Amino acid sequence: MRREVMTMTTNTSNFRFALRQSLPILCGYLALGFGYGLYMHNLGLAFWYPTLMAATIYGGSVEFVLANMLVQKFNPVTVLVITLVVGFRQFFYSVSMLSRYRHAGWRKWLLIFGLSDETFVLNYYTKVPTGLDRTSVNFWITVLDWAYWVSGAFLGGFLGGVFQIQIKGLSFIMTALFITLALDQFLREESHISSVSGLLITIACLLAFGKTYFIVFALLLLVLEYYLLQRHHGKGEQQ
Repeated sequence: MRREVMTMTTNTSNFRFALRQSLPILCGYLALGFGYGLYMHNLGLAFWYPTLMAATIYGGSVEFVLANMLVQKFNPVTVLVITLVVGFRQFFYSVSMLSRYRHAGWRKWLLIFGLSDETFVLNYYTKVPTGLDRTSVNFWITVLDWAYWVSGAFLGGFLGGVFQIQIKGLSFIMTALFITLALDQFLREESHISSVSGLLITIACLLAFGKTYFIVFALLLLVLEYYLLQRHHGKGEQQ
């Protein structure tokens, strides 16, 4: 009995610590998730669409892209390629967390599923105090972040439907999101080779393949370019 009480106390402490650490994510995910749900509503989709997509896809920017594709002619190849490329960065997150999640048991699958950008930063860099279990803290941070995003998406879609909120120009939210991310990356990087070449490759693909298929070819060429640049950079370091 005493051991069970101690275990419950420890679990509660793990949850409380994870909750405190995830509060900054709460503000960001609720706001962005609300915008996503409202965006889906403005596209003419019921509130359960953003809720279900947020709960199962949980891909952030990928969900904005797929939302727009739901109201267009369905192209499964384009959807597959875009999802893989936009979410490919999370592959590297997963490699970094392999050793930490190795002995997580059944929780490992939820930890892998919920490895968003912000969750990765928290789980990787958070210093867990002595007496708390790192795996449990990482688990609760992951679950809480996921719940914040799903709640925001639900509120945006539901309240948008109840109050019939229609905001002109909201469809530009996806474009604005990517412009902001691209501009931030451009200002941070030391070399602008990737940014400039990415823009040129995209324009060339648009002219060559048309607006229906250009993004597939552009993304494949950008992945190839990234691979070649990283390979060249690795050889340079070895020399």
